[in-house]
Amino acid sequence: MNYHETAIKVRFNEIDAYHVAWHGHYVAWMEVGRSELAGRFGLDADQLAAEGFLAPVVTLELQYRKPLRYGEEAWVRTTIRRTDTATLEFACRIVGADGALAAEGRTLHALTDMEGVLQYRVPPVIAERVERLMAYLEV
Repeated sequence: MNYHETAIKVRFNEIDAYHVAWHGHYVAWMEVGRSELAGRFGLDADQLAAEGFLAPVVTLELQYRKPLRYGEEAWVRTTIRRTDTATLEFACRIVGADGALAAEGRTLHALTDMEGVLQYRVPPVIAERVERLMAYLEV
């Protein structure tokens, strides 16, 4: 499989003065895809907090390739990458209905406890969930 797909449709309030999707909405769409995928494996923000951990974004990268327009359908394709540190890294590709790449990027999330203390190892409860997610995606 290698990625999880989430459908979106560009709404009127998401376009800018140039009549294309405003650049900031791509970040929100990445979050929608990431949250949907992570939630299936107990890794969304609320589920992590219930286990006593936070995963704030520490890196965000996004490259725009082709604008999306009002009413256009697109798919957010999200995957996870293996890391050597106590972090979660999600990669994302936003693909238009024509199959063309509209944007691609990644977010890196540091794992902390509820007081913000950085974790140096992935806690076992989170590691098990990440492994299940990776097996699901076949990565």
